[in-house]
Amino acid sequence: MKLKVGATAPDFTLPDQDEKEHTLSDSLGSWVLIFFYPKDMTPGCTKEACGIRDSWSQYRRNGIEVFGISADTTAKHKKFADKHDLPFTLLADPEKTVIKKYGVWAPKKFMGREFLGILRHSVLIDPEGVVAKVYEKVKVGEHAEEVLADKKALAKG
Repeated sequence: MKLKVGATAPDFTLPDQDEKEHTLSDSLGSWVLIFFYPKDMTPGCTKEACGIRDSWSQYRRNGIEVFGISADTTAKHKKFADKHDLPFTLLADPEKTVIKKYGVWAPKKFMGREFLGILRHSVLIDPEGVVAKVYEKVKVGEHAEEVLADKKALAKG
């Protein structure tokens, strides 16, 4: 399933790095960024997460809640969050239920071989729970600022 702008974001409940459950519908009334990433502690995923961390005060000022989702365990998320001082929520989806629901479990290519994996995609959800923007080509070094600019533009519209 490919998520489309204007669709209602699929609801879910997943545990975070501290074993606390989070449900997307509990965030109605706030902007939410969900960023899907392949694996904790890898270079690209670390750069993306740290970019959001470094812009965290702007995310808070703009009322954007952030959920990072991968198939890693809550324990791996805890190590990742602690090591890089990540102030936002990392959600564990080892069964890939939400990952598949959002259409980010797909064929990938790396060094000439094809395999199934998690696409580095993000979804910006408005306060009504509607998909406001889908990011399919995430550039890890620019993503945090891109989301802030898009939220400001979308909130004015």
